Amino acid sequence: MTFLHLSFYSSFTLSSLGLAFHRTHLISALLCLESMMLALYIALTTWPIQNHSTTPTLMPILMLAYSACEAGTGLAILVASSRTHGSDHLHNLNALQC
Repeated sequence: MTFLHLSFYSSFTLSSLGLAFHRTHLISALLCLESMMLALYIALTTWPIQNHSTTPTLMPILMLAYSACEAGTGLAILVASSRTHGSDHLHNLNALQC
């Protein structure tokens, strides 16, 4: 395993552990999701270089577009919950409440 693979695996694992253990604020959950998407994006862009492939892939561009949509939706939820509940705590976002 090269240092590049180890850095991708460790950054994705650390961000998923951060998402699992630090679930008090919505902004910290969004930052962990963004770091997971960034690790996947960098891994997908360096994958053809590692395999010595010359075919360009569309997957990193789609991943980047998905990440931008996810960030926009997450920030909209953050603003909406801050306005209605007064905080960004995740325990306020219960799907069973009206």
